[in-house]
Amino acid sequence: MNTTTLSPPAPRTLVDLLPRSSTRSQQLAIDVALIAGFAVFTALLAQARINTGFSPVPITGQTLGALLAGTALGWKRGALSQLLYWAIGIMMPVAWYANDASGASISAGWKIASGATAGYLFGFVVAAGVVGMFAERRQDRSLATSIPAMLTGTAVIYVFGVGWLAHSLGIPVATGETSAISLGLTPFLVGDAIKLMIAGAITPLAWRFAHRS
Repeated sequence: MNTTTLSPPAPRTLVDLLPRSSTRSQQLAIDVALIAGFAVFTALLAQARINTGFSPVPITGQTLGALLAGTALGWKRGALSQLLYWAIGIMMPVAWYANDASGASISAGWKIASGATAGYLFGFVVAAGVVGMFAERRQDRSLATSIPAMLTGTAVIYVFGVGWLAHSLGIPVATGETSAISLGLTPFLVGDAIKLMIAGAITPLAWRFAHRS
């Protein structure tokens, strides 16, 4: 009688290169740990911040965390990691978000989570999902496709961030002396371009290293 040996499924994302558990409960625990780990990773990057003074939006490393979470975890786990990051910031009595300078109380976290920069936080969730979908379609394995994927994710963050900023502050999106674009997009283009280039370069290098190993 002929027997066939089933090979393990091809990894769809970088974390799929990790050994999988033989039981569903253990694998679920691993997935939860990965989701929580990237939420903490994003929070750590959020602490690297520069307050601009003229805008409620700070210069921060959060965008890099959201992009890397999506491409490493895939769309479901990536989006969940950023949703967890957003949710924990509401309840944490210590500094968690990028512009949580005081971190003095739970009410401070809620104020930021639902305030002028809430659109960016929601954008992180969507962007991680979008970049994760690109990753699951092998778009993160070469520089030529990884960079456009990260650019798309960054654009998603801007769409939600700038849109909510305009609504929250009661200002036009693009017209007038003070607009949401002038406060929440143009000052950050260079920095976010650098971050998306970093994220877009890391993943192809990681895949190349994994294949060589």
